[in-house]
Formats: sequence, C-alpha cells, structure tokens
Amino acid sequence: MKRKYSYRAGNKQIEREVNYIPVRYIIAMMLTVLEVLAIIGVVVALCYFVPYFYLAAWATEIGCVIKIISSDDNPDYKVPWLLFVLILPIAGFMLYFIFASRTLQKKYVKRLHDLKVFSYEKNDSVAFAELKAEDRAAHNGAKMLCQVADCSLFQNTKTAYFPLGEDMMAALLTDLRGAEKFIYMEYFIIEEGKFWGAILDILKQKAAAGVEVKVVYDDIGCMSTLPGNYAKILAGYGIEATPFSRLRGNADSEFNNRSHRKITVIDGKIGYTGGVNLADEYINERVRFGHWKDTALRLEGEAVFELTKLFLTDFGINVKKMPEPQHALYPPQSHKAAGYVIPFGDGPAPLYTRRVGKSVIQNMLANATRYMYMTTPYLIIDNDLCTAIENAALRGVDVRIIVPHVPDKKIVFGMTRSFYTRLMRAGVKIYEYEPGFIHAKSYLADDECAMIGTINLDYRSLVHHFENGVWLWRADAIADLKHDIEETLARSIPVTEDMLTTNIFRRFFRAVVRIFAPLL
Repeated sequence: MKRKYSYRAGNKQIEREVNYIPVRYIIAMMLTVLEVLAIIGVVVALCYFVPYFYLAAWATEIGCVIKIISSDDNPDYKVPWLLFVLILPIAGFMLYFIFASRTLQKKYVKRLHDLKVFSYEKNDSVAFAELKAEDRAAHNGAKMLCQVADCSLFQNTKTAYFPLGEDMMAALLTDLRGAEKFIYMEYFIIEEGKFWGAILDILKQKAAAGVEVKVVYDDIGCMSTLPGNYAKILAGYGIEATPFSRLRGNADSEFNNRSHRKITVIDGKIGYTGGVNLADEYINERVRFGHWKDTALRLEGEAVFELTKLFLTDFGINVKKMPEPQHALYPPQSHKAAGYVIPFGDGPAPLYTRRVGKSVIQNMLANATRYMYMTTPYLIIDNDLCTAIENAALRGVDVRIIVPHVPDKKIVFGMTRSFYTRLMRAGVKIYEYEPGFIHAKSYLADDECAMIGTINLDYRSLVHHFENGVWLWRADAIADLKHDIEETLARSIPVTEDMLTTNIFRRFFRAVVRIFAPLL
C-alpha cells in the first residue's frame, strides 16, 4: 500500500511516495486480535457450559490479583493491570497473562550467553580505582550502572557531541566512507529519503568491496517507512539485515518490547548513538513539527566495544542463524582522552532485571549539588522518578527540563503538561522549545556527569523498549553539551503558572489517561 505526501525542504517543495502500513502488518495485527478474542472466548464458553469451571476462573482471577500485588513491579505499573483484572471479568486476567511479560525461547537465551562469552574481555578494576580516587560519588554511580547493565567502565575514549542531526550526518558519512572491515547499524526508524539514501549508497559500495555490513531496524518503527520485505531488498545489495522482533501476529508482548536503540559501529573503533533516527526530519530536510532539535554522540576508542556487543545481541536474537562470534570484532586500540565513559543497554525483563536508564537518572539527581538539566520529547514519569526530581529541586539544585513546544502527539503532549504543576510546585523549572520539536534525550549535572542516548522520560522508554545510552564523567563532550543546552534554553519558553489553566473536561481526560500511561 502506498501513500503520497509533499513537504518543504528549504525553498523546494518535494513530493514523495512511501509505503504505508503494508499488508503483512495488517494481517499480523488482525491475527493478534483474533487470537486474543479466541482465547478469551474459549475461557468464557467453558465458564458458561462446563459445570463449576467458573470457580476455576474465579480462583485464577484472585491468583492474578495476588500475583500483581506481590510482584516487584513499580506500583504505577500495577494499578492499570489491577483495574483491568477487576473491572473486566475473565478478559482482564487473560490480557494480563498474554501481554504483561516478555518471554524468550530457550535457543535465544543460549544465544545471549554465547554472545556474551565471545564478546570483549575488559578488566576495569584499574579504571574504577582511579575514578574512586577522583570522586567517590561518581565511582559509586559507575559501579551501580556496570552491575545492573552488565557493562564496563572505559577510559581514553574520544567523545564528540553533535547538537543537531545534520551535524551528525556529515561526520557519520565521512566515517562510513572510511570503513575497512565492518559496519553495524541499528535504528528504530529508517525511512527512504536523503539521509538514508546517502548512507545506503555507501553501504552498497562497502558491501561490494567486501566490507561486512549488517543492519537492524525495528519492524513496528519502520512499519510506515519501509517495505515489509526490506531485509530481502538489502540482501540483494550484499547487506545482512533483519527487522527487530518481526511482527508475526502472536498474542504476546511483541507489540510492546521494541528496539528504540540507535547504534552505528564502524570497524569496532568508531561508534555513534543518540536520539537521531535515519529519516529526513531528523536532519531538518523534512519539516513536520517546526525545527527538529536532536543530539548525537560519537565515540572513538575501546568504549565502542559495548556498542558492538549490544548490536550483535539484537542481531543475534532476530536472525535464524546466530552470527559467528569473533574476538576480532573488538580490536585493541590506544587513544588519549579525558574522563570516563560507560555505554550501556536497557530493556525489559528477562534481559534486564532493573530499569537501567531510570536508575542512572535517579542517581544523577541524587548526586547533583548545583544543577541538573534534562531534555526529553515526552515527560510521563512514575511516582519514583517524579519524587527524585522534586527532591533534587527541594534541596536547592537548579533542575530544568526542556520539552517540545510543538507536539508530535497531542494526547501525549497533554499528559506531559499534566506533570508541570506538581514539578513546578517543588521548584522545578520547565521550558518548551519554541522553534519546534525537541527529540534530544540528554541529561547533565554539575558540569561533570552526563548521559546521552535514546532514553526518554516516559514509560515506553523507561519500561517497555530496548534502549541504550552513554554515561559520561568529565569527558570532553560534556562542555559542548552544556553549551548546547544553554543555547536551547535561550530559545525556549519558560512555563509559568498562568499557562497551566485548563478546563475540567481536559483535566478529567488527562487523569484517566495517566492511569493507563504505564501500558501505553
């Protein structure tokens, strides 16, 4: 299925035709709905026709309620499921068992183990000892992150910060042209256009020259931007590609646990991450919601090893045959650079037992003494994180949050604004990026600690999606990040109390939607 649209790029009016919800996705969604209805229908029928079966259903519902209450999940996540189970007889607990958790097949669990064993080996005890001597709080935060995300602390990794997607594009294309051994790319959204077209031309040339090229793209993220058989199209160019969690119409969590990661690895020596997807609005070639403000980070050095490991993990659990583990993918290298760097992954259980991104942000808030600046396209947070932000502001830390002024999703924007009053009462300063939409996910504290990556301040990012980020301490990129945030603040509107006035119907709607926000 195709659709046409036009947009302005500079002074030019451009017309394009793109794929719009290919038939494969429609069939998968229909199969999922039919499967769910069939499962619920069978149980309802058994309750009606089989004597005393309803007692088993009633006992199951009670057991489900007990399971939800006693689980280690965040209370904000428990409430909507409890409502579903209690308000919707039978259907409620069936939906919970179908969609609440993610399961992995045994073969994929084994693959994860093998990929970990054959990844890089890193003894970071010396780096931790040096960091501890410099700053005990930073050492403790880094230790916590490495333990919950199963990653390592790195030194002597060069960091370069890009305040806009178009800045990243120029550097990325240059680095891709210099690739000699392999190129790995994983993105939530890839869309045919100027940005991806320029990258694809290089990837074709490199694949033809014998460079190993692998690409992962999220199947739902690219549902309306790429053909349903795009992996086969790329295979024709010599590029190994796979959609992440291919939509098959299964009644499980495949709709929820998407890969929101943005990773490029070149020869195991250069890596890119940040908020930028490979689509034209991210480089302001296509204008959708005003000026698109995004950020990216370039790494050069051994810290790239963690990005390689994350990519191979995602690639390995989505292809039929696991890639051959090679230590050559982690080449030894030597650089001189300031500071400490920890690239890390985040995602749902059972791959991650804790909310990694949320823990990093909370730790930064707890340790900040002067200021904490955050940029995020969405602000839909649980009570724990909201309290951590409030506590930082209440003890005198200058907490500032920058969100969009031009929304991409009106309902989500309304939910974002519903948090303003509570946070502002605690002294948090909120700004809306007046020129358009800010998609950057950046966190900065006291000129020393920062986190840049794909993690938004919303449930989808903090709970459901596979994400990645880079924790930085006294690295070179931090000064550039601070300068960019200060310039962004100057172009943003400070939110005041008189801007928060709204009618009773909108307040009621926001209140209802916030209850189910953890599931959205």
